[in-house]
Amino acid sequence: MSREKLKQLCLELPLFPVTSVGSFPKPDYLTAARRDFQKGKITAEELRKLEEKATTFWIKKQEELGVDVLVDGEQYRGDMVAYFAEKLPGFQTGGLVRSYGNRYYRKPIIVGEVKWEKPITVDWWRFAQGKTAKPVKGMLTGPYTVMDWSFNEHYPDRQATCLALAQMVRQEVEALIKASCKIIQVDEPALSVRPEELPVALEALHVVMDGLPAYFITHACYGAFENIYPKMLEAPVDNFDLEMSNSGLDMLALFRQNPFTKDLSFGVVDSHSHVVEDLPTVSQRLQQALQVLPKEAVWLDPDCGLKTRTVDEALGKLRVIVEAAKGARSQLAPTAPRP
Repeated sequence: MSREKLKQLCLELPLFPVTSVGSFPKPDYLTAARRDFQKGKITAEELRKLEEKATTFWIKKQEELGVDVLVDGEQYRGDMVAYFAEKLPGFQTGGLVRSYGNRYYRKPIIVGEVKWEKPITVDWWRFAQGKTAKPVKGMLTGPYTVMDWSFNEHYPDRQATCLALAQMVRQEVEALIKASCKIIQVDEPALSVRPEELPVALEALHVVMDGLPAYFITHACYGAFENIYPKMLEAPVDNFDLEMSNSGLDMLALFRQNPFTKDLSFGVVDSHSHVVEDLPTVSQRLQQALQVLPKEAVWLDPDCGLKTRTVDEALGKLRVIVEAAKGARSQLAPTAPRP
């Protein structure tokens, strides 16, 4: 699997590395501040200080819990596509569209050539990494998802749009690597939306990742993966981060038919449930994973971002994942020889 690549990057991670998908809930003071900023009641500098405060909180909490690969919590972001579109020439902000449940986002419109002019995420990655000695993931939205979740009024077709966006994402990846980021997650939640377009999504990921010295993770969740598996394994990623618990671990059946050949960030808690799972439940899910996957390939995390949970729920879910990982490591630790 990819343990050798991690070592080449000077990353020594334990068995069953614990991480999170990316987003954490925003504290009430930050939610209020974001509204005040939109109304012109506070300055960008005032908002930035509160975003830094919230980011520092989440870095500290992850360290206290024993998470192995950290995320910044995306306290400065709203929607995962609109955030990038708002910062790139070639996009306009559209009207509100429903994402899921009662959550909406402003769907971007591509009206001209999309250009990368300067780093978008590097400053926040540096801020978060500066708060910890543990690795912090760089967090980007992938080209296929940005294309699929935007209106296109410029490029001739979906493939051309996706590949143009891939060039832009690659430049952001290169900027993160230059800043010394070693683990980069490129989220593609739309990966299984149109199975006939999987070759386009894979081509775009090759544009983003080929030849670059980083450990790449791609998060994809809540999709019809039976329609794209095992073809999706042709992606040039080192680690797929997949929702497993919300769907009852049903993808394990696919892995029995066609072995999973990447590292897998295995979702052992349901991010869409208010229930904080107990340790036996999470440990059992890990044991089911190990019936199909090599232990060296398994990472542990929530199904998806935790931004829709309360702070206490998010902390509780992370805590039980860490406890399950520690328990499994202890069980699998080699025993000392008898004298």
